[in-house]
Amino acid sequence: MKKDLELPQGKRTALYRFFEILPGALSYTAVIGLFVISWINPMLGAVYVLIVVAITFVKALATAFRTIQGYEVMRRAERVDWAKRLADLEDPHAAYERLYNRNDDSYALMEHVQNLRLMSTVEGNSEPKPHEVYHAVIMVAYNEGLETLVPSVEAVRDTSFPNERIIFVLGYEERGGEAMEANAKELKKQFGDVFKDFLLVKHPADIEGEIVGKGPNLTYAGEHLADYVAKKKLPVENVIVTSLDSDNRMSKKYLDYVAYEFIVRPNRQHYSYQPISIFTNNIWEASAPMRVVAMSNSFFNVVSTMRPHLLRNFASHSQPLAALEGMDFWSKRTIVEDGHQYWRSLFYFEGKYSVVPIHVPIYQDAVMSETFRETLKAQFVQLRRWDYGASDVAYVGVRLFNKKRRLGMKFLPLFAKFWRLLDGHVTLAIMAPIVAFGGWIPMLLNLSSRGVVAWSLPNVVGLIQTIAALGLFVTVFVSLKMLPKRPEGLKKRSKFAMVIQWVLSPVVAIAYQSVAAFYAQTRLLTGRYMEKFDVTKKVIKK
Repeated sequence: MKKDLELPQGKRTALYRFFEILPGALSYTAVIGLFVISWINPMLGAVYVLIVVAITFVKALATAFRTIQGYEVMRRAERVDWAKRLADLEDPHAAYERLYNRNDDSYALMEHVQNLRLMSTVEGNSEPKPHEVYHAVIMVAYNEGLETLVPSVEAVRDTSFPNERIIFVLGYEERGGEAMEANAKELKKQFGDVFKDFLLVKHPADIEGEIVGKGPNLTYAGEHLADYVAKKKLPVENVIVTSLDSDNRMSKKYLDYVAYEFIVRPNRQHYSYQPISIFTNNIWEASAPMRVVAMSNSFFNVVSTMRPHLLRNFASHSQPLAALEGMDFWSKRTIVEDGHQYWRSLFYFEGKYSVVPIHVPIYQDAVMSETFRETLKAQFVQLRRWDYGASDVAYVGVRLFNKKRRLGMKFLPLFAKFWRLLDGHVTLAIMAPIVAFGGWIPMLLNLSSRGVVAWSLPNVVGLIQTIAALGLFVTVFVSLKMLPKRPEGLKKRSKFAMVIQWVLSPVVAIAYQSVAAFYAQTRLLTGRYMEKFDVTKKVIKK
């Protein structure tokens, strides 16, 4: 029986509406509750604020530690010759014999040797050989120019994985008009002979049952890819699909790395592969607030790869074609098809699904438009789209509390995932404003009482914030390490701007991250659904 994986359209059930309302209701209650509690009892209000600040403090320290740890892991992964390791899998036994007695105790090599040992000792191996694996790269486009599209295709061409086993699919929108059509044909002309094949797939406008978004384009291109693979009689179980946005520049080692991780896993169809999204393509040209947002998001992605049990799909990711075909590819009804793909895959595989961290980057653009004002607006639009991932709370909740729709998954493990999903969205909305202003609320609501606790709370919170700010030095240090080479023509003092920009962190956290989260949750709470993908415009400064 085919599993129901799609999101609802139109009127929702009462239970579904309850879970749609839940994130926003909790977020507003948390903030309003601070005022109510502080007015009733300033002591309880102070305790409330201190709990929130303490949680933020602990998370800040943990994030600083994992940022350094994740950055070092990323550097080590970039130094690994993944093409050579992939080649070792052609004959695991011979490679194991060659490497076993090497005087190298690095963890990465030890793990590779262990993989070779397991693969050479298991009888009746069913894993594919490296030369039997194909990569299909689906790059979606709307109306981007060649100055954005060409470097992204070149990055795929320049990977160490053989081009003759790469199928490049350009999924472009009919809505992009004649200019997009011309750009697609130009890309075909430039790169048509570079890969095994270069497929142009134009996604028609206004297909019934689809929102205006990236998911329908990806799915339409994926369906054409599946037809192509079947027609060419390629082994569908050995084809790995990577989705790319038009500004994504993958690491030279990414495809080899993914193919390696794909082969060494016995239940390889039950995994997807998540690189680290780093927003530094145009970081030197972007304005200061956008640089802070871009680097903060980059740090979040670095940290996420250090917690595989919490890792979910984001932006570009890779997944086997056979698995994608079985679940009808990506959702065509959500503007956050990347994060939603995790839950879609989890329920398709009845809980037996995981995301494998790939510790090399795929570089993306920071938000930049023609004017500073337009850039500020575009950044907010992008973040509110990402924060609309709160819509998954309802998708998971109705399945969690329905034994049949839970598809055999145990309640407690799924509840833990549900709780982390809900907590993550509520925390994103409430933490920044409470930490910034919460210390003053008990005092301002009790000016006549002169209570010691309420009046000393701002100083206590300020002290904790000062200590937590030490973690900012870690942020600054790692951000400088992650910067690409400074473009010619920019003066050396521009690097100083990369340091002082971080004073904007509190403002950015409230004005963008918190407000965008509240915006998305309010839309869900009121039933005014976001069903149009607002494309973030890509502007290249000459």
